[in-house]
Amino acid sequence: MQQGRTPAGVKIEAFPEKTMIFGLFRKKNNNQAIVDRQYAALTAAARMPDLYERLNVPDTVMGRFEMLSIAMILFFRRTRASAVSGQEIAQEIVDAFFQDIDYSIRELGIGDNSVPKRMKKLAGMFYGRLEAYSKAMDAGDREALALALQRNIYPESPVPADLSGLADWMMAAEAQLSAVPEEMIASGAATLPPVV
Repeated sequence: MQQGRTPAGVKIEAFPEKTMIFGLFRKKNNNQAIVDRQYAALTAAARMPDLYERLNVPDTVMGRFEMLSIAMILFFRRTRASAVSGQEIAQEIVDAFFQDIDYSIRELGIGDNSVPKRMKKLAGMFYGRLEAYSKAMDAGDREALALALQRNIYPESPVPADLSGLADWMMAAEAQLSAVPEEMIASGAATLPPVV
């Protein structure tokens, strides 16, 4: 039997009478289309070639994780001042981010037994970055943000790349997101700016 979620209304062949009963307890996710649209926009922004070609982010698995984390952090910071619906959408997007990471880890061939440990480590990394970047951004300190980015993106490099351009882009992206109306947040239509 295939594991995973069964959409509401789909009959489970082995026990068709249970579809109706379990459907009553299934969480209704009315935000799914909005979450999918917004998550796609954020992941597309995190994959912009200019981030890797012009702003010194390494085009590696961890470099991609860093940029996805940054996109999620920027969106999460924007929605902290949103109405309840915006905050719910932000949480569902972060949940989708971690589900995507879980899937990617498994696709890389990591054994099922070590996936939870790696997920815990990556979640710790994400929330550590959220705290470090937020501290610098709340203070409007581009230099501190660039140093935090260097520590995280080039942790073992004796001479890390200059990430002041990435820090500038993050500050500009936050300014753009702060101007996004609540209706766009609630509909999943927020975007991050291109690299200029």
